[in-house]
Amino acid sequence: MRFDIAQHLCNDNYPAPVRLKWVAWSLCQIFFRFSPTPFHAWRIFLLRCFGAKIGRGVRIYPSVEVTFPWNLTIADNVVVGRKVQLYALAPIEIGSHVLVSQGVHLCAGSHDYCRPNLPIAHAPILVKGGTWIAADAFVGPGVTIEPDCVIGARAVVMRDIPPNSLAAGNPAKVIRGLDSAS
Repeated sequence: MRFDIAQHLCNDNYPAPVRLKWVAWSLCQIFFRFSPTPFHAWRIFLLRCFGAKIGRGVRIYPSVEVTFPWNLTIADNVVVGRKVQLYALAPIEIGSHVLVSQGVHLCAGSHDYCRPNLPIAHAPILVKGGTWIAADAFVGPGVTIEPDCVIGARAVVMRDIPPNSLAAGNPAKVIRGLDSAS
């Protein structure tokens, strides 16, 4: 199959109201990106203005990139580290007591490669509570990470991860279970 890039460029992936919100968010990102590091409350305020649902005790660093904040839900006591990408074309939900380390990419969107014009395809991501996603890991569309997991550095998670698991590698595989008593 050949991809028709000219046709791809004509795709109407988002209705006008979504495109308008996207432009407004793009303009406001300068206030997000260049805010001082300790101003977590300010960044959370900006995200909430664009529809994000964010709990208490959350820290989001200024270098975090958020696409479509209206698709973002973050529970209480979460840290979203430096240079994290939250590509929220579909809902991204992060449970409580989660650490998303630097450079992590949560990618809730892709393209339908079975069609020549490569239209947008997206599926939600759910990261349940008590999880640590280590540096530079990638979590793809449609993935659920169950509670109390550790996702190793640079892991590529394209399938669901069961609870109390250590997963690592490319593609990520469960290495072992985690003893909840430790």
